[in-house]
Amino acid sequence: MTATYRATEILTQPTAWHPLTPIWEGGEAIIQQGLPHTQLAPTWQMFLLGDGSPTRHLQLLTGEKIEVDVIDMSAIAMDSDGAPAQMEVVPGPRIRRQVWLRKASGERLAYAASWWEASHVDEYLQNRSLPIWASLERLRTELYRDVQGIYYGRSSALETAFGYEGPFWGRHYLFWHHRQPLTLIYEVFSPYLTKYLGPMQMDG
Repeated sequence: MTATYRATEILTQPTAWHPLTPIWEGGEAIIQQGLPHTQLAPTWQMFLLGDGSPTRHLQLLTGEKIEVDVIDMSAIAMDSDGAPAQMEVVPGPRIRRQVWLRKASGERLAYAASWWEASHVDEYLQNRSLPIWASLERLRTELYRDVQGIYYGRSSALETAFGYEGPFWGRHYLFWHHRQPLTLIYEVFSPYLTKYLGPMQMDG
């Protein structure tokens, strides 16, 4: 998989990231149980609530290479950064990374923010322009993806970036490695994916 790197390797001062303003949100119990299909269609639930790699799934869905535009690498030290509470289990000081995931032909498919222990980020993201799963796959890193929260909400910044009106579906999850938290990742997906996954909700 190829990738395009469009940000400096030098860490910047913290900039804003783009969480959804939730209309609805659910935690682990709802994630385990699943949602009514009238709220979130089965194909979208498999995509959002499963433990597979979203980048790999996007590649399979679109038939195109998925490229990464890195838009931010911020040193946030011990700041809570407005991140989900589970970020606190990632040791500090921390670095926040923001990326767009897009088709090679240009369409943005997803936005992701992730939080890493600063002393380990170079170990696991040796090439920061690669998708996280590709970097960790190269290292043969064994991981457990622990989905902790799901959201349906709005973001004017993401509406502009995706070129679609919200609301959007998003989620956050922890990556565990050797029973230790490696990173927290927050992802939001473009409604463009209805082209491949079908409607977000099923009729009642």
